[in-house]
Amino acid sequence: MRKISGLTLALLAAATFASATADAKECFKKASLGSSPLGETNAKFLADESLLQQTDMGVFMVWMTGGGTPGYSFGPRKYHCTQDGVMSTCHAQATICKM
Repeated sequence: MRKISGLTLALLAAATFASATADAKECFKKASLGSSPLGETNAKFLADESLLQQTDMGVFMVWMTGGGTPGYSFGPRKYHCTQDGVMSTCHAQATICKM
């Protein structure tokens, strides 16, 4: 049976930890509000904007140009929308993961 040195064991443990950390995603929940006199669709869009602005302004700016959300998984959103006269208001919630 071959004996493993302490240094080899320490390096192996460090490599294992590093790969486990690199594969892990950091996920968090965010909530926001969007209101618009232009209808529910626009209120949802404004709520999505707010979710991304709270997360990372750089990613928000890329998303606004149609470039997606690099480095983040911007999963499905849940909305609760109400109408008050001409104003549509949507509360949004999403789980966002940093890749």
